[in-house]
Amino acid sequence: MVALVRITQGIILVIKLVKEYAKGKHLVYQTSYRNGRYFTYPVLTKFHNLNSKHKPKHCWFRCSLSAKIRNMAEGVVTVVAEGIKPLGEFIIQQAKFLSGVSNQIELAQNELHLIRGFLKDADMKQQDEELVRNCVELIRDAAYDLEDVIESFYLKVASRRRGGTVKRIVLKRFACIFNEGLNRYKIGSEIEHIMAKLSHLRSNLQSYNIRQISGGESVASAFKRQQDRRRTYAHEVESHIVVGLEEITGTLVKKLVREGKRHLVVSIWGMGGSGKTTLAKQVFRQNEIKRHFDCFAWVCISQQWEGKVVLEEILIKLTSPSTEKRKEISKMKMDEIAEEVCSIQREKRCLVVLDDIWTQEAWNSIKAGFPINEKTESRILLTTRKKEVALLASKNDHLHQPQQLDDNQCWELFEKIAICGSDKTDLEIDAEKRKLGEEMLKHCSGLPLAITVLAGLLSRRETVDEWKTVLGNVNVCIMRGTNVPEREKTSQECGVSGVLALSYDDLPSHLKLCFLYLAQYPEDHEIQVTRLTQLWIAEGFIPSTSEIHGSIELMEDVSYGCLTELVQRSMVQVGIYGFSGKVKSCRLHDLMRDLCLQKAKEENFLGIVNFSVGPVSNATVIGKVRRLALYLDENVKYEFSSENGRDGHIRSLLYFAPKEFKQKWNKRIIRSVFNDFKLLRVLKIENISRGFELPKTIGNLVHLRFLSLKGSAYRALPSSVSNLVLLQTLDLRGGFISRDTKIRNVFWNMKQLRHLYLPHFIYGYSVSGKLSFARLCNLQTLANFSIRKCDLNDLVQLSNLKKLSILPTGSGKLEKLKDMLISRNRTYKHLRSLSLEVIGSGDGDIIPSDIVLRCPHLYKLRLWGEMTALPKELPNLAKLTLIKTKLKGDQIEILEKLPNLRVLYLGWCSFESETMVFSQGGFPHLEFLTLHYLRDLKEWRVEKEAMPCLQRLHIVECYGLQALADGLQEITTLKELTIDEMPSRFCSRVGEGGEDFYKIKHVPSRIITNIQRDYEMEEAAVTLIRN
Repeated sequence: MVALVRITQGIILVIKLVKEYAKGKHLVYQTSYRNGRYFTYPVLTKFHNLNSKHKPKHCWFRCSLSAKIRNMAEGVVTVVAEGIKPLGEFIIQQAKFLSGVSNQIELAQNELHLIRGFLKDADMKQQDEELVRNCVELIRDAAYDLEDVIESFYLKVASRRRGGTVKRIVLKRFACIFNEGLNRYKIGSEIEHIMAKLSHLRSNLQSYNIRQISGGESVASAFKRQQDRRRTYAHEVESHIVVGLEEITGTLVKKLVREGKRHLVVSIWGMGGSGKTTLAKQVFRQNEIKRHFDCFAWVCISQQWEGKVVLEEILIKLTSPSTEKRKEISKMKMDEIAEEVCSIQREKRCLVVLDDIWTQEAWNSIKAGFPINEKTESRILLTTRKKEVALLASKNDHLHQPQQLDDNQCWELFEKIAICGSDKTDLEIDAEKRKLGEEMLKHCSGLPLAITVLAGLLSRRETVDEWKTVLGNVNVCIMRGTNVPEREKTSQECGVSGVLALSYDDLPSHLKLCFLYLAQYPEDHEIQVTRLTQLWIAEGFIPSTSEIHGSIELMEDVSYGCLTELVQRSMVQVGIYGFSGKVKSCRLHDLMRDLCLQKAKEENFLGIVNFSVGPVSNATVIGKVRRLALYLDENVKYEFSSENGRDGHIRSLLYFAPKEFKQKWNKRIIRSVFNDFKLLRVLKIENISRGFELPKTIGNLVHLRFLSLKGSAYRALPSSVSNLVLLQTLDLRGGFISRDTKIRNVFWNMKQLRHLYLPHFIYGYSVSGKLSFARLCNLQTLANFSIRKCDLNDLVQLSNLKKLSILPTGSGKLEKLKDMLISRNRTYKHLRSLSLEVIGSGDGDIIPSDIVLRCPHLYKLRLWGEMTALPKELPNLAKLTLIKTKLKGDQIEILEKLPNLRVLYLGWCSFESETMVFSQGGFPHLEFLTLHYLRDLKEWRVEKEAMPCLQRLHIVECYGLQALADGLQEITTLKELTIDEMPSRFCSRVGEGGEDFYKIKHVPSRIITNIQRDYEMEEAAVTLIRN
C-alpha cells in the first residue's frame, strides 16, 4: 500500500512538472542525505534564474570535458583544466534539457590550475627524485580519471536525449527521474573523490619543497607561438644537409660501379648516429649510380626481421610487379623467392641496399637471395652497427667506417641548422656565442645525429643567455646519463644520450605528447603523416581551434605544424616529400626511437605488446597505461583483454599486423576488443586479411574519435556504429570487400566526422537504401563516394569538403550532379583535391568539365574517363592526372596555359593524337612530367622556352614514339630522365652514342630500364588496340 501511494504521488508530481515545464520553468535536481540514505528530487526554476543560490550540490554543468588531453602531467592537467568545454554540437543542442549548474566543475578547474603551477617545478625535479615522480604520475592518472568520469556521464545523458519531439523528450525525461538522479549522485561522489585525491597530491608536492611557478602560457598561447615560429624560420623542413662525406662517397661509388665483373658486397659499419644511412643515401642518389644500374631496391632490416619478408620486398622493388604478380609472390616459398631475386641480379645490373642489419643471423637468413661470388655486375650496399656482421658479408677491403666529424666540420654542420633562420645581422656570431656552441659540440663526439639535434634545439634560441642555459642543461642531462643502471656507458654514449634527452626535455608539453606518440610504431616503420596528424587530433593533443593572424586555422594544419617542428628539431626524419613540398611520410632514427620508448615507459604513456614473443600475461603491461600498441604475429591465438590493461581504462588500441596478415581472428579475440575497452578513443585494426565479424557491441565504444579498418576483411558494418557520435575519422577501405559486405546507413548522426573513407570497390558492398551524409557539416575528406549507393543531394550540401573522390560511375550520373550544382548555384570553395571516374561508353558517360569549374580553388585533380574538352579556368591547379580522357591534340593548348601546374601525368589513352606539341612558353612552372601508355603518340615536339622549370621526365610504354623531342636539349633544369619499358630501337637512340643522345647528355641522371624487344612491343600494341 505504501508503495502504491508513493507511485501515485510520483505520477502526480510528474504531471505537475510537465505543466510547469511548459510555462518556461527549468528542471534541476536536489540531492539530500536523511536517515543514512540519499534522496534525489526535482526542483523547478525559471530558465533565466539559474544563479548561484539555485545551484544544488549535485546539479551538473551543461558542458562536458573536451577531448583535449595530454599525457605529460602538466599537459594532462593543463588540458583538463582549460578543456571543460563542449564535447560537440550535439551535446550543446541538448544542454537545455540538462539540469542546473554545478560548482564542482569550476572547483575542479581551479584545483587543476593550482596543480599546474606546481608541476612546472616538479617536472624539473622528477628526474632525480622518485617521490616527486610518483606523485606526478598519480596526478596525471587522476586528471585522466576526472575526464573519463565526466565524459562518460554526458555521453550517457546525451544518448537519452537524441531524437523525438520536445514533448516526447520531456516525458521520457521524467520517466527516468529517479534513476538519473541516482546516477548524478554516483558521478558527484566520484568527482569529489578525485578532487580530494588531487588536493592531497598537491599538498604532497608542497611537502617535497616543490614551489608554485605562475605565469605559464596557456595551450592556445603555446600553439600560437609555435605557428609564429613556423613562419620565422626559413629552414622549415630542411633536408639533405650533409657535411664531410664527399671523399668517402666518391670512394664507395667507384667500388660499386667499377670494381670488376663479380658480385660485390660493400659494408658501412659504425655506432648509431654516426651517419651510416646518410652516407648510403648519398651514394644511392649519385647520378653515376643511377646511370650504371638497371634496377634498385632499398630495404630496412629491423631487429625483428623475417627473411622471407625481406626477400619479398627486394623482389617487388627490383621488378615493380603488377597487383596479380604481387599476389603470386606472396604465395611463393622462401627458397623460390630467393631464386627469383638471384635470377634478376644475374640478368641485370642491380643495386640492393640493406640498411641496418643487426645480426649475423639476419644476413645468413637472406644471403641465399644473392649471387655471391658469381659473375655479375650486381652489387649490395650494407649498413650495420656490428663489425662482425660487416666482416661476414664483405671482405676487409670493402669495409668502410664513417669517421667522426672534426671540429671544423662539426661547426659547419651545426651552423647550417642552428643559425640558418636568423636575419643577416645575426649571421656574424660573436666570439662568446661561438665559444658556447663549440663547448656544447664537444659532447656530440663528432656524431652527425647528435649535432643536428643540438642545432635544431638552438635554432630556436637567439640570445647568448639562452645558449648558456642550454649548455647548463646539456651538462645536467649528461650527468644524469652516467647514472643509468642498465649498463655502464662510455663518455661518448653519455654525451650523445644527454644531447638527445635534452632535445626531449626542451619540448613544450603538447610536442612531448606528439613525440611520445611515435613510440607506438615498430622499428623502421614508415609513418604516414596524414594518418599521424589525424591520430594526434583524435587523442586530443591539438586544440579544436587555433587563431593565427585573425583567422581560424584548422586542427589538421596545426597538427601538421607540430610535425614540422619536430622535423626542424631533427627529432623526426623525413621519409618522403610530396610534390607540394610537404612531408608525406616520416620515421624515427633508431637512437631517437630508443629515447622515445624510454620516455614513454617512464611516463606510463604507452605500452607495447609483442605477440611474437609468446602469450600475454597481466605482467606485460606495467602501470596504468592508457595506450597500447600490439604487434601481431601469424601464430597469435589468444586475446588481449581488459585484464591485461588493468580494468579497461585503455584509451587507444593500435594493432600492427604483418603484410597480408592471414591469421583468422576468432570471435573471442574480437569480443575482447569491443567488450572490454569501453573508454577507447582510438582503435586501429588494419590489414587483417582473413574475414571477421564486427560485433554489435562496437556501438558501446561511444568515446571513439578514430576508427580504422583499412585493409581488413570485415563482413559487415553493424547498425550500432551509428552510436559513435564523437567519431572524427572513419576508415572503411577494406582489403577484401565482397558483394555480401553490408555497409549500413550509420553516418547520418556523426556530426563530428571530419574524414570518411568508404570502401573503394564500386560493386564491392551492398547497402539498404542510400547512405546519408547531409548532416556531416564538418566533413573535410570524403573518399570513394558512390553515386549508386549515396544520395547526390547530400554531396551538394557538403560545402566544407577539402578532398573528394567519386567512384567510377555511368549513366549520366555526373551530368546530374553538374545540373544540381548549377541550378542551386553551389560551389565547392574549400575543395583542394578532386578525383572523378566514369565507366561505360554511352553518350552520357562523359566527365562534364562544369563540375571541375565549380571547384575554383582546386590544387590537385584526377580525371579518369572520356571528356570532350578540358576546363580552362583553374588558376590554382598544381597537379593534374588524366587517364582514358581521349582528348584531341589541341587540348594541350589549354594545359600549357595553366599558370601554376607543376605535376602532369598523361596516362593511358589520355590523348588520341599522333602528334603532341608543347608550344613556346608553354607550361611555365611544370616540374614533373610523365607520358604513360600514350598508344597513338608517334611524334612529340617541344618548342623553345617550353617547360623552363622541368626537373623530371618519365616516358613509359609509349610504344609508337619514334624519337625524343629536340627541344629537350634546351631545358637546362632537367635533372632526371627515366625511360621504362620502351622498345629497344627507341632505347638505342637515346643511349650513349645513339642518335638522340645529344638531346639529353646534359641530364645528370639518365635511367633506361626494362628494355623491351621490338616484337614484344608489337604484340603489346595489338593487345592495347583490342582493349
